[in-house]
Amino acid sequence: MTAGNGSAELPRGVSGLADPSFRHAVRAFAALFGHPRLGGGALAVYLDGQPVVDVWAGWSDRRGRVPWTADTAPMVFSATKGVASTVIHRLADRGLIDYDVPVAGYWPEFGANGKAEITVRDVMRHRAGLSHLRGVRKRELLDHRHMEERIAAAPAGRHFGRSAYHALTYGWLLSGLARAVTGRGMRELIRTEIAVPLGTDGIHLGRPPAGAPTRVARIIGPQLNIPNPVFNAVAPAVAALEISAAFGSMYFPGMRAAVQRDIPLLDTELPSANGVITARALARMYGAIANGGQIDGRPFLSAERVSMLSGRRDLRPDRNLLLPLAFHLGFHSVPVPGVLPGFGHVGLGGCVGWAIPEDGLSFAMVHNRLLTPLLMPDQAGFVATGALVRLGAAEARQRGFSPVPAAGSDSDGVSGAVAG
Repeated sequence: MTAGNGSAELPRGVSGLADPSFRHAVRAFAALFGHPRLGGGALAVYLDGQPVVDVWAGWSDRRGRVPWTADTAPMVFSATKGVASTVIHRLADRGLIDYDVPVAGYWPEFGANGKAEITVRDVMRHRAGLSHLRGVRKRELLDHRHMEERIAAAPAGRHFGRSAYHALTYGWLLSGLARAVTGRGMRELIRTEIAVPLGTDGIHLGRPPAGAPTRVARIIGPQLNIPNPVFNAVAPAVAALEISAAFGSMYFPGMRAAVQRDIPLLDTELPSANGVITARALARMYGAIANGGQIDGRPFLSAERVSMLSGRRDLRPDRNLLLPLAFHLGFHSVPVPGVLPGFGHVGLGGCVGWAIPEDGLSFAMVHNRLLTPLLMPDQAGFVATGALVRLGAAEARQRGFSPVPAAGSDSDGVSGAVAG
């Protein structure tokens, strides 16, 4: 690790740069990827809008032969929602969207089937009653324009007005709204409203275009393709029930195949799930939010907008997740008081981006593990990572710190140092 006030060695197998105050967080991160079968990942931290950790380790393929690099990015699943939500906040900053205006005021087709009063705020708090996939097929799901039209025509379900996590439909709700306001799809908006202002190639919706520096990591599990006729027969019937909670909001026939091999799910615009994002870029976005909306001395969001993004803690469980995540304007918090302040979004498998405005701090961790025996520690591990990052930030403020140079495609020719 290197910094203005001292240096230390990175753990073996870890590449990049980090301020030594964050040594505990970096060591804990390194322990996650000690074997080729455990995949790879990256950790990045911003403090006062400056990068202080940018490290990566492990492998980007399933056989453990292709090392993770500064420009490797996995599909981050629901951590994508935080990025898509930030697009909406930037449009709101320019007066193009008001959270308390009905969605149909911008997207008239959405007012069909009794949805005329559903507001942008309802949608961004997962209270629109539109979480259920209603028997959608894989071919339909991969056609994002069809899904925007389908959700515009659908009636609201039994959970309207109550938090019921919109696992997949959240993305089409935001993309339909944004398209109605700007005339552009969410893939283009994430590039122009997020990646370009942040000066990074590390944020893409879906598969990066040919020639982009960002390289997609393969998902290391699940990859077995053994048919389960009982599950295949029962699952559609269960998912069709509106009381099927999270299962009904995520299941579609062929869902496992959609994330295997070359990840067909990347060949669409799914702003709720198929972002391909580096930890560096995700931490930079949340770093701007945690720094009063400023990055490199330039405005990204207004300070007034940032002040709206911290919601009140709510211990009532979400109807689909059965956990009290207190969704607020596209982000969620940690329900246990005092454990991890701030807000962000975690994805299936445990990729996460997080902002703690009160500390001027953000962090992101991404990896290519999805459904493995490590699912539970991966999914909830961001809380422990956040605690170690906060510990490092407190020490960095006492000792002083210097930003680390950007690596990979964001470095302008400066590559990350390798230790170990």
